[in-house]
Amino acid sequence: MKTKLINRAVLACLLIAPLAQAEDNVLNLYSARHYQTDEALYANFTKQTGIKINRIEAKEDELLERIRNEGAQSPADVFITVDAARLAKADELGLFAPVRSKVLDERIPSHLRSTDWFAFSTRARVIVYNKLVVKPDDVKSYADLAQPKLKGRVCSRSGAHPYNLSLLASIIAHQGEQKAEEWTRGVVANFARSPKGGDTDQIKAVAAGECGVAISNSYYLARIMRSTKPEDRKIVESIGIVWPDQQAAGTHINISGGGMLKSAPHKDAAVRFLEYLASDDAQRYFADGNNEWPAVPTVKVKNEALDAMGAFKADTLPISALAKNAALAQKIYDRAGWK
Repeated sequence: MKTKLINRAVLACLLIAPLAQAEDNVLNLYSARHYQTDEALYANFTKQTGIKINRIEAKEDELLERIRNEGAQSPADVFITVDAARLAKADELGLFAPVRSKVLDERIPSHLRSTDWFAFSTRARVIVYNKLVVKPDDVKSYADLAQPKLKGRVCSRSGAHPYNLSLLASIIAHQGEQKAEEWTRGVVANFARSPKGGDTDQIKAVAAGECGVAISNSYYLARIMRSTKPEDRKIVESIGIVWPDQQAAGTHINISGGGMLKSAPHKDAAVRFLEYLASDDAQRYFADGNNEWPAVPTVKVKNEALDAMGAFKADTLPISALAKNAALAQKIYDRAGWK
């Protein structure tokens, strides 16, 4: 009888062990990146490691609220999103856990990481102009957008959008609150229309002559440049691109990144995933799939659209500074009437 009980206990352990191992061999990812091309990125991680990715996609605020509500019982291991301010918000809520990784420290430049989260790709905020009505020498810097000569010629998306918040946050960091507000009021005075739409809408408005100049994230431009649609080819022919502030701090860049959550049930898998995002293969996926630049400076990529834009000097302002000034940037936009 005793022997039978022991045998049953051993059998139960043998049956349970594989299930536990299978459960451990997963990564629960909460993602606010909504790019179909990321599918290949995740599939390659599973192929390399055998770790299955369970992914939940939603808007940033929805995911952050879900993580907060789930508390210590949250199944989420990693949270990834776009924009430094959004990552900082998660950090301020105390959701991230410090990650100690020699791989990440060596591969991700110091200005593109914090103690708790890391950038894995970058995108630049460039100036787009209509070749028929604006000269490139008139828009060499972000400051030029506030000059009276551009009155009635500037298009923009909402000032409340994180892309614009981060840009103004960088101006605050470099020039102070007063100069940042003066710039904001100058740009508002030059609006061709009330802010609306996304970056692609601004590019189209510039090409159509609705406005003479706008600001856009570089990857939206690259998408249009890689398109074979006749209407997109016409847009490319109508516009020019300027890398702002090349004689100063450099063109403002923002990031896509992520970190491991404090409640992560699969911490080893989480660190492996974050390190994978810094690998050469993953860095190339960001460039090839979504027209972003690798965060790892040694990675070489081939992207015709990015190559066509040419080399540029990027601002190396620490991304933590963008997050620090985001709330003040929103107040300045509100005061200046940049809705």
